[in-house]
Amino acid sequence: MFEYLGAIHIHSIYSDGSGEVPQIAKYADEVGLDFIILTDHNTLRALDEGYEQWYGNTLCLIGCEINDKENKNHYLAFGIDKTYSTRISAKEYVRRIKEDGGVGFIAHPHEKRKHMAEHPPYPWVEWDTDDFDGIEIWNHMSEWMENLTEENKYQAFLHPLRTIAAPQDITLQKWDELNLNRKVVGIGGVDAHAHKYNLLGFLEVEIFPYKVLFKSIRTHILLDEELERKQSEENIAKSKQLIYRALADGKSFIANDYHADSTGFRFFAEADGKMYQMGDLIENNQKIRFKVLLPVPEAEIRFIKDGKVIATHIDKSAEFIVTEKGAYRVEVYIHKKAWIYSNHIRVGL
Repeated sequence: MFEYLGAIHIHSIYSDGSGEVPQIAKYADEVGLDFIILTDHNTLRALDEGYEQWYGNTLCLIGCEINDKENKNHYLAFGIDKTYSTRISAKEYVRRIKEDGGVGFIAHPHEKRKHMAEHPPYPWVEWDTDDFDGIEIWNHMSEWMENLTEENKYQAFLHPLRTIAAPQDITLQKWDELNLNRKVVGIGGVDAHAHKYNLLGFLEVEIFPYKVLFKSIRTHILLDEELERKQSEENIAKSKQLIYRALADGKSFIANDYHADSTGFRFFAEADGKMYQMGDLIENNQKIRFKVLLPVPEAEIRFIKDGKVIATHIDKSAEFIVTEKGAYRVEVYIHKKAWIYSNHIRVGL
């Protein structure tokens, strides 16, 4: 399979970001990203003005981040060509996006911070729907803000990548729970804005420059065919369809590539002479062999069933045999730091 890495959940001058779209895409190209997905709030102006294209070796795709009238229930919508009113309910715009052929992911679902009055939490509270494709299980900016205190803020500003530890436990638990009933894909987001901030009353700093954030939480996708980096409407449309299909299908994993380059990670299963990838369903649960391959000499591999760790292994690869139905995934820790989160392979569900 062909592996491509991207950064998802990015804001530009068309909403509350500070960067022009071509400059943002140039930064992504400079750090080696294959694609980025722009998600300005409740607008597709960047799409309408023709910015969805290749910039060097990076494809800039354009979706949007939608919210309700209370500024909750933020939703990342991809593959759409129109926006939706913030006056309708979250359940309604999630349904409409699906009906219109779009792909959607719940953004930063469990924000709860109370220590930043000027930056309140934007949690997801409308769980009475099955129309969303997945969840943003790891959001760089959200985690950074949740963990920010008066005591650590200077260290956090100076070292924005070191302060990111892991996805919230409550989000992972919800994700595992949902996968017992249907496929719910996990993605990672940077939530990049490149805000300007007056730190000491006279020193203006840029919080999380785009180029810095593009080195942290990435979503890697696996495709059956190679992307062609041609600047044509036909090719861009085809590449866009391939990327969004991979995301919707769960043919992907999330990694904090600041700790190490995760390119080459694989999690798959073999059963009845067939191979199954992340996002797949195996209907027969008789002796399934799961395999994990890492691109480093050694790391801690945690094999997880229905949200619980059932085996650990420290090596560059691992095999696990299962005979029970469930939702299986892998977490990998390197130097005792959370590194890689696979999507599920579901068995007998």
